[in-house]
Amino acid sequence: MGNEDLVVVGAGWSGLAAVKTYRDLNPDSSVLLLDAATSIGGVWAKHRHYKGLKSNNLLGTYEFSDFPMDEAAFGVKPGEHIPCDVIQGYMEAYADRFGFTDRIRLRHSVESAHHNLDGTWQLRVSHEDKVMTIDTRKLIVATGITSQAYLPTFAGQETFGAPLFHCRDMLQHEAEVFKPGERVSVFGGTKSAWDAAYACATSGMKVDWIIRESGHGPNWMAPPYVTPLKKWLEKLVTTRFLTWFSPCIWGDADGFTRVRSFLHGTWLGRKIVDAFWAVLADDVVQLNGFDKHPEMKKLKPWVSPFWIASSLSILNYPTDFFDLIKDGTIKVHIADLDHLSDHTVHLSSGEMLPTSALICSTGWRCTPNVKFLPEGIDRELGLPWSSDPLDERMVKAADEEILRRFPRLRDGPPHNPKYKPLSQESEAAAPHPFRMARFMVPLSFVRERSLAFMGITMTINTTLIAQTQALWISAYFGNQLTPTAVERCPPAVRAAFDSKSEDGAELDLTWETTLHSEFGRYRYPGGFGHRNPDFVFDAIPYVDLMLRDLGLTTERKQGLLAQCFHPYGTEDYQGLVEEWKAKQATLE
Repeated sequence: MGNEDLVVVGAGWSGLAAVKTYRDLNPDSSVLLLDAATSIGGVWAKHRHYKGLKSNNLLGTYEFSDFPMDEAAFGVKPGEHIPCDVIQGYMEAYADRFGFTDRIRLRHSVESAHHNLDGTWQLRVSHEDKVMTIDTRKLIVATGITSQAYLPTFAGQETFGAPLFHCRDMLQHEAEVFKPGERVSVFGGTKSAWDAAYACATSGMKVDWIIRESGHGPNWMAPPYVTPLKKWLEKLVTTRFLTWFSPCIWGDADGFTRVRSFLHGTWLGRKIVDAFWAVLADDVVQLNGFDKHPEMKKLKPWVSPFWIASSLSILNYPTDFFDLIKDGTIKVHIADLDHLSDHTVHLSSGEMLPTSALICSTGWRCTPNVKFLPEGIDRELGLPWSSDPLDERMVKAADEEILRRFPRLRDGPPHNPKYKPLSQESEAAAPHPFRMARFMVPLSFVRERSLAFMGITMTINTTLIAQTQALWISAYFGNQLTPTAVERCPPAVRAAFDSKSEDGAELDLTWETTLHSEFGRYRYPGGFGHRNPDFVFDAIPYVDLMLRDLGLTTERKQGLLAQCFHPYGTEDYQGLVEEWKAKQATLE
């Protein structure tokens, strides 16, 4: 392998969208897509499949605009969740349909990316027993933030003598773990823990489900249809009228500044917003029956859904999950895992749980599986495990501005007095969020146009954001788009930095990036806002922001009523690349 125009790392939703879109705009370019796995799919790659695994999304919301997931071709009916093998098969079909299967290199692990003085990148890549180098002019890192599983070390685990693994590796352990009559332990309160517990319980096993007393508690699990009107949850979060009820620092990109200012900048507006979220939370509590059974109460979330983000998940099981709680098949323990001994889990409550395996749903490392070189470049890239590239005075000023605009965020969710990070290596240890313009481009690399990140945003609108980011980055790499701030750096802040920066636009972009990245810390402390953009009702405004940068219309529906009250879906963005091409043709 030699010189490439573009290398994309990661063959999930983002990586596939990146290659397809870049080739659409640059048909003569040399592009490679590298992934360490044996199949494409990212989190849906074949090695992650296990019994019963499905998408949270229902058919129609987990596909690309230019390649609908046809019922006849893929066998999924409207109103059904999508099995993991169908999702992976769809991704393979997508690569085949758009003719870039030959540009994909599987079992190619990118160990490091070295930034050269001329602005190019040299990748060190291992494949089987060989190590090679690939030089590329442009680099997109699309590995997301669910690439490296975090598996804690437990006291006494050397004597445990039973399988102990991350839920990512369920498939590899199915044969030895899924045995009727056995008892298994699941550790964690996230959606993947629900999935693991359900898979084991429906295999005829008894399950001890351990949710840390010193953690964040169980995540919100909603039925697919919520509110008294039984609306499709995935469609609620893409209905503009409802997105207005979520305070959002980039929300004005949707053009409805006045209504947002009223809802979040006035006392009456905030009361209306609080009432909306209270109704949403109460509806889920009532539908799930959390208060109607003593064991069910253990799964009642500890914080309002207002403060969480993409960890808002959907009950996508073919049978009633909660029946397994009520009949004792799944026993919930709110306690810390103290230590392990021979086939036994010891809890902080003193309970000892005999077990045949321990399945850990303990999240992901915030560091990617690519080492960036030369040493010290992590800070320039704005990566959250490095020291902060932003001046602390600007960060402090941004914090103050966020709370001034959104007073509701001054009073965060109640703090768990027993809270402690799972460990200093866990995802909670990130000292600051990703610092990237539009959540894609490190500030220090904006002018160079050689590097972008995709997939660090966590939302339930994965495909919609992936395809829009792909177009944005392709235009940016082609020197047809320059990230330009909508925000203006305040005079007081500007005065402190003007002596260091002659470029006012650059300072504005730094200020806006500070606002956007800091916002998550206040808006979504119940999610991962301290580390990366993590949001639900704010996805459509984020797409609007990117479309405005591209000079494309954000009004994807006919008429004001439809714009405001009809949900947006991938179908509303069909032909986006063609729109961009047509716009560029008029400028030439």
